[in-house]
This record gives sequence, C-alpha cells and structure tokens, in this order.
Amino acid sequence: MLKHYFSYLLVITFYAASAQKLDISHYKQIVTTSQNSNEKLAALDSILSRTFSKNQKEFIEYSKQYINLALKLDSVELAAKKAVNLQYPLTNYGNNPLNAITFLNKALARKYRIKDSLLLGRLYIKRGSANAKLDLKKAIEDYNVALQHFSQKDSLFIADTYLFRGQAYSQIGKFVKANEDLTHAYFIYEDQQAYDYMVYAQQAIINMFSMNGFYDKAKVERDALIDKMKSLGLTQYLAYEYYNQALDYKKIGKPKLELESLLLAESNFNHEQSNKTVYIGILARLIEYYCNHKLLKEAKKYVYILDNFEFNYSRSSIAEIHYLSGKAKYLQTIADYDNALLKAQKKLKIAKRLGIEDEIMQGYALLADIYYDMNQYENSIEFIRAATTLKDSIYNRSTANALAYYQTLYLTEKKEKDLVKKNTSIKLLEKDNESVKKAMLLGGIAIILMFGLILLYRNQKNLKENKILQEKFSQELINYQENERRRISKDLHDGIGQQLLVLKNKLLNNGDRDTQKLVNSTIDEVRAISRDLHPFQLQELGLTKAIEHTIDLIDENTPLFITAEIDNIDNIFSKENEVNIYRIIQESFSNILKHANSEAAKISVRKIGDNVLISIRDNGIGFDFAEKYQEEKSLGLKTLLERTRFLKGQMKVTSKKDSGAVLEFQIPI
Repeated sequence: MLKHYFSYLLVITFYAASAQKLDISHYKQIVTTSQNSNEKLAALDSILSRTFSKNQKEFIEYSKQYINLALKLDSVELAAKKAVNLQYPLTNYGNNPLNAITFLNKALARKYRIKDSLLLGRLYIKRGSANAKLDLKKAIEDYNVALQHFSQKDSLFIADTYLFRGQAYSQIGKFVKANEDLTHAYFIYEDQQAYDYMVYAQQAIINMFSMNGFYDKAKVERDALIDKMKSLGLTQYLAYEYYNQALDYKKIGKPKLELESLLLAESNFNHEQSNKTVYIGILARLIEYYCNHKLLKEAKKYVYILDNFEFNYSRSSIAEIHYLSGKAKYLQTIADYDNALLKAQKKLKIAKRLGIEDEIMQGYALLADIYYDMNQYENSIEFIRAATTLKDSIYNRSTANALAYYQTLYLTEKKEKDLVKKNTSIKLLEKDNESVKKAMLLGGIAIILMFGLILLYRNQKNLKENKILQEKFSQELINYQENERRRISKDLHDGIGQQLLVLKNKLLNNGDRDTQKLVNSTIDEVRAISRDLHPFQLQELGLTKAIEHTIDLIDENTPLFITAEIDNIDNIFSKENEVNIYRIIQESFSNILKHANSEAAKISVRKIGDNVLISIRDNGIGFDFAEKYQEEKSLGLKTLLERTRFLKGQMKVTSKKDSGAVLEFQIPI
C-alpha cells in the first residue's frame, strides 16, 4: 500500500515580512507553545533578526535552538548560516569558543548537503576563528581549507582568511609567512576600498614590528593607526593598541610609560564591543606592575576585578594564561607560595600546550621566582636555566626571523622602487612615437570594431529571433495538443460515453449479461482514456490531490512501488500552469514505466520560498542524457524540457547507465 510522507517546509522570508511589526514576545510565545516545527523555526528566525547585535545573550540562546531545530528538519544550509552568525558572539561575548566549534561541526558533519561553496568557506573561517582561541595550528588548518572553497568573486572573504591566517602565523613565530598573508590581505582590502579592514591588517603588521624588536618603528606606526581608528570611529580597538604599546614599554624597560599605556587601555576598553580576552590581559598586567612596584593596595583592587569579572577562564586558553599570570604574581607577593606555585604551574602547562614560547619563558621565570622565595634554590636554578635556554633559543630564532622578515620588507620595497623606475623609463622611450602609433592603431581598431559590431549585432539578433520563434512554436504546439486532448476527452465523455450508457441500460432490460460485461469494460476504458487525455481531477480535486490520485493509480496498477512526499501547492499557479505541472509528473512516470525497468521510485514536491521543487528518482537502468536527448525518438525528454520552459522553470537530469535516474524541476511561483 502506498505510504505518503508529507513534509511542510519553510517560507521564512514571507513569514517574517508579514509579521514584521509584531512584538518579540509574540514570537517567544510561539517558540514556547507551538507544536508545529516550521512555525517554530520561522518564529525563531524573527527573534534572531530582532536580537542580532542588540541582545547578545538572547541571540546566542535562540541561535542554538534554531540550529538544532533546522538540523532536525534537515534544513542544513539554514542551520549552517545561523552557525556562522553565532560564532563571534558565542566565542567573544559568551566566552565559549569550544561550544561555537561544536555548533559549526554540526553543520560541517553534513557538508555534503551544502551546495553553496561560499557558505562552506565561511564555516571553516568561523571554526578557525574559534580555534584561534584554543589551538593556533588547528586554526591555520581551517583557514587553509576555507581558501579552497572561495572563488575569485569572494575577494573580501579571501582577504579575511589571509588576515586571520597571518595573525595566527605571527603568534607562533612564523613571521615571513605572516607578513605575506597580512600584506596580501591589506592590498585586497585596499582594492575593495574596505578601509576599516585595512586597519586590522595594519594592526597585525605593527605587532610583528614589536615581536621582532623594531620598537621605534612599531611606536610610529601604532600612533598613526590610533589616529586612523579614532577618525574612522573604530574606538573598540583602541584598548588593544594601548595594551600592545604597554607590552613594548615593558620590554624596553620604561615602567612609567608602561603604566600610562595600561591605564589608557583600561579606560578605552568597550565592554560591549571589545574583546574580553584583551581586558583580562590588561588587568593581569596591571596586577603584575603594581606587585613588582610593591603597591599592594592597587594590585588588590585589580585582583578583585579579575576574580569578579563575568568570564569562564577555562573556555579561553589565552585568557586563562593572563588570569593565572596575574593571580600567581599577586599570591607570590603576599607570600601565599603554595597557591602561587599551583597557578604558575598551570599557566606553564597551558602555554606549552599552545606552543606560545614567550609565555612559556615567562612561566619558567615566574616559577623560578616563586621557588626562590620558598627557599627551594635548586628548583629555582633549574627554572632559571630553562628560562635562559629558551630565551637564547627564541633570541637566535627571532634574530633569524627578524632578518628574514626585514629582508622581505626590504626586497618588497626595492621591487616596488625598481618597478616604478622601469615604468618611468618605458614611458619616456615610448612617448616619442606615441602620437603616430595611436592614430594608426585607433583608426585600424575603429574599422575592425565597426565591422565586428555590425556582424555581432546581426548574429545576435538572428539567434535571438530564432530562439524566440522556436520557443513560441514549441509552447503553441503544447497548448494546441492540450486543447485537442481536452476536446477529444470531452467528445469521448459526452458523446461515446453517453451512448454506451444508453446501450448499457437497454441491455439491462434484455438480460444479455455477456454483452453487458463487454459494455461495462468499454465504458471503463473510455473513461480511462478520457482521464489520460484531460485530468478532470484538476478541476474537481485541485492540483495536489490530482497528483496524489495519479500516483495512487500507478502504485496500485503497476509493479512500481512509489514513495511520495508532497506539499500542498493548490491555488498558487494558473490553471494552464497547473496542467503543465501535472503533465510533467504524469509524463515522467510514463517514461519510468516504459524505459527504466525500475522496481521503485520516489517523488518529492516541495514549496520552498518562491519556488516549487519537484524531484522524481528511480532505481532503474538509467541512461546517458546527452546521448538520449539527441535521439529523434526521445520526444519524452524534449516535451518535459519544453513544458519546463513554458513554466519559466529549470530542469536538471542526473543519470548514469545502470545507476537509476533523477529528474529535478524548479518552477517559480
């Protein structure tokens, strides 16, 4: 017995537009009470559009619900888009990059269902950004995969990927690769006039100046960048620049300027928009500064802020390193050595896992100080040696990296100067003959272009006219066939059908049962032919029921087992278009029965957005579409294509010999 599986898919755009003015509480009520999954999903979408960038906590909560429900409904691309939007607030505001990765992985687990390569690339970028808080090497791997999914038109996303990968390379000390990526990103942003994002690339390049010991250069560039940020209104990034300047002052032994920069970083931190990890770093550095200068009252104030700051440190490894550094230093200063030791050891363990050598070296130095205060001099010496060894290693490698990085900058600048010089020389050499060559060249080009344009215009016009005539003829032929079918069907029903009924009534009186059976059989055949010629069910039942009725008849009267998933598509097409849709389905199954040698088939009719999608698949012998379409006898495929064109739709055929076939039709409403 045929089983129907009816699924009602979403028309979210329509729903949101029609309910734009409704209060958010209305949609929350729907989410809480509705038993209809599609209505619930549409309500969640409306909530997200109203909470995005306005209420981060609610946006995170309802995004998670949306993603889980969309995946349950097998709407993978909808879930993927929301996972992309969720990553930044969940990683930074929610302080849970691991949870962000979990939701991104839910979408990537079904990436074979995602046809949009741009969306796939964005999923990997977002996972890389979340991984950057936990594991920089994994982040780089994600950025590499993201670049494989983008096309040339996705230039801004490509620039973003280079920017993020460059930042990751910089943090693990691969400065040459970092410089290449950041410079690449900078020029793409410049070409696209995305000047605010140029600032981010410039910010990362400045950090590399500091990391390679070019502190004066970094200061000049950072001051210029701060002025640019203020003029562009990007004040949420100021705290990060002041914080980095404070770190530079500490390295070059300028404590007074270090404190000034840290206080500027604290006062310019935007608690709504800025990165909370930066704020934790600022607090930790202030604690360390005041502890080093024996100002315990001030240090205690910032320890209190650090301990009461709403942040789950275990979810962000970088933030946890900052937290442990500040706490360990304060505990050491107040002589709580056992707890200070535990914090410092934990910090070192995380730093080693992340591979951040500067933090590892600072961890060794901190442990050496704590052991010294505990009078455990052997342990103290051991960690001093470890810190010194690593410092020498970092210095040697940093020197090599700095030289390579500096050489890269020098060669880039030299190439630009050489290129300008060569271009200037070429222009001077060509200037003498330019006027004569221009006149001759322009004259020749004008003549060629004139004839070329005339020929091109005529060819295009003829092709267009022929195509229009051919399509018009095909559509008129289909209309004529349908009208003839309707006329013959009516004649059979009203003429021959009525005459046979009269004959049947006369035979009832005569008692000739054999002839009665023959007449009944003939009447049934006439009715069947009449139904095939013109589907009266369309007028009587509507398009959806007419399709179901036809599928039932085929399922019950042929060996073919059919599974159906059919949405209600009544009253959205004209009567003429309904007939063509019905014929497409009828003729598709007719082809399966005649040619496919199939045991089972599946039909799906779904209304999605402004389109109706029809998919018909079988497990038969399949065929080569290009070969089949060229055959003179392949009228079935050609008729299907013409009917699809008449509906202004698209038809796709996927088939191989011995592998079944899939017919897909996309018809605009």
